[in-house]
Amino acid sequence: MSILSDPIKKPPPNSKGKVRYRFVVDAGIDPETRKRKQLRRTFDSLKEARAEYANITHRRHDDSLVPPNKITLNEWLDRWLAMKAENLEETTIYNYRITLDRVRGRLGRIRLQDLTEEHVEEWRDWALAHGRVRGQRAGTPLSVTSVNISISRLKEVLGRAVTRRLLYVNVAAYVTIPRRARKEERKIKEEVLPWNVQEVQKFIHGIRAERFYAALLLSLMGLRPADSRHFGLSRPRRGSLWGRRTWCLATCCCTRRVTPSRSSNFADRRIGLWSFSGSVV
Repeated sequence: MSILSDPIKKPPPNSKGKVRYRFVVDAGIDPETRKRKQLRRTFDSLKEARAEYANITHRRHDDSLVPPNKITLNEWLDRWLAMKAENLEETTIYNYRITLDRVRGRLGRIRLQDLTEEHVEEWRDWALAHGRVRGQRAGTPLSVTSVNISISRLKEVLGRAVTRRLLYVNVAAYVTIPRRARKEERKIKEEVLPWNVQEVQKFIHGIRAERFYAALLLSLMGLRPADSRHFGLSRPRRGSLWGRRTWCLATCCCTRRVTPSRSSNFADRRIGLWSFSGSVV
């Protein structure tokens, strides 16, 4: 009967005469390089070495072991944006990049596996106090909405890193905007009242001769900018619209379907327009 040797070894004392304990364990396949990896750990006490060895072997058999890596947050943000760019519009990626650039300055150089919840909370508090870094208002607070959007995007980025086995846990998962910060912003923020129906009608009637009158009406119907920009004014018939490289064709109050180029689901879309020469509402 063979006896398995203890995986935790006791190497000779170092130059200072200090005794240490070391083990090497198989970490499985690296998801990035697809090569086998081994973890080498050294501890000052046998108790610490045994505890870490048990933790690693348990995670390995549970298929939740995350091999160590030196990827920084900046590097992972670049890779995440590149993956997103395959399925999103350029304008969306641009907004993502602007949102995450707020995080890069203070957290970008930190290794992904060294990032902690405290790091994210410290960035949040700094952004709410001195978050603007450009222009004449540099050093002033970012709005609660801007900070919240950046945190939400960071949660998504770190969540993907967990899925890729680059992280054990999403450290930004429970970071939120403090209620006190929301209340303080509401106290100093100027309240802008929206127009009522009469004011909207007056404005729309006042711009009837403007070039983008029809585009404004389309935007009021819930069309996205990417949809509205493909429509143009048609000279032969007053108040008519013609669509190019889009999914729908609209003329006054009637619509007809145009074969879509991206997805068959868009063929069911309808746009109902009122006559421009008639009442607005």
